[in-house]
Amino acid sequence: MPPTIGVVGGGQLARMLLPSAARLGLPLVFLARPGDAVGAVWPAVLSGEPDADGLRRLAARVDVVTVEHELVDLDTMQTLQDAGTPVRPSAATLAIATDKVRQREVLAAAGVPVAPWTLAGDLDAIGAFGDVHGWPLVLKRPRGGYDGRGVWVVDDLDAARTVLDEVDGDPLLVEPKVTLTGELAVLVARRPGGETVVYDPVETVQVDAMCREVLQPPRVPAAVAARARELAALVADAIGSVGMLSVELFVSGEQVLLNELAARPHNAGHLTIEGTVTSQFENHLRAVADLPLGSPASRGPAVMVNVVGGPVDPQQRLAETLAAEPAVAVHLYGKDHRPGRKLGHVTATGDDLETVRGRALRAADRLTAPAEEASS
Repeated sequence: MPPTIGVVGGGQLARMLLPSAARLGLPLVFLARPGDAVGAVWPAVLSGEPDADGLRRLAARVDVVTVEHELVDLDTMQTLQDAGTPVRPSAATLAIATDKVRQREVLAAAGVPVAPWTLAGDLDAIGAFGDVHGWPLVLKRPRGGYDGRGVWVVDDLDAARTVLDEVDGDPLLVEPKVTLTGELAVLVARRPGGETVVYDPVETVQVDAMCREVLQPPRVPAAVAARARELAALVADAIGSVGMLSVELFVSGEQVLLNELAARPHNAGHLTIEGTVTSQFENHLRAVADLPLGSPASRGPAVMVNVVGGPVDPQQRLAETLAAEPAVAVHLYGKDHRPGRKLGHVTATGDDLETVRGRALRAADRLTAPAEEASS
């Protein structure tokens, strides 16, 4: 009998696991909040929070537990492991992946290059770091934060003081602002016994601190892409990852530096649905179920563009967009429309990266632009 997999979380990542689970015949049970995206399309949903009670109820129904997001009670995850329920990725892996300070401590010790950093909770410590490494600085909450939330770029002590007031003096990760020539993400799938497949790096393009585009192949030198693959495999081994791991990297000239991790399927991997032999969602389930991993080979140039809430609900523009861009795959997540919220994504594939990119950008813009702009 195939193992029943419990998934903590019910958002769009959970929803995108479903086609792969159906193909592989793997039963899924989700622990999700009322109104989460997966509840509209899947009956096996436990309603609840990812707290101790919710996690115990989920574990009682399944053979193995995985996560769609990291906002879970790690102590309870460890307790479930200790009681014999496989948790993949483990509580120890999640503890590293959810803490930017722990990431730097563990991975620097393993030989992964990181930018200079310190943990500072007062203005004097931030100022001393700036005196040594130069301004501007980047201040980050060690835990939480996404799409630019919990990250501040400060040019001087006055700006740093404002941030410290905002966080009530909580310690912040402090790094110099790296001069970037690009950003990469590398996906790694890893089984409990260590079998690993590494996807080709993709380039991520940020707009207003949110990922706007993901490009395959990345527009970086071959040596940089090879170094990124090497580092991602090193990271997966160093933290004992099981399932999908997204390793986000800064590129500064020929130098590749750690940015952050996500121990789950990731936005940067959505183009693997159409753009690779085996999607990140299928390989996540294969790894969690301890099944042989699928090929991560690229099918050719692919570009994903996030559909972000704007003046128009993209559902209203779906038919028009499908007619105008029939070769583009449109994924809408069934979420309530709200400006600035990720509501879906589109992926285009083909033979030429810039041609593919143009199609994907046109489709995403058509889904969200006012009528007069969409038709122009």
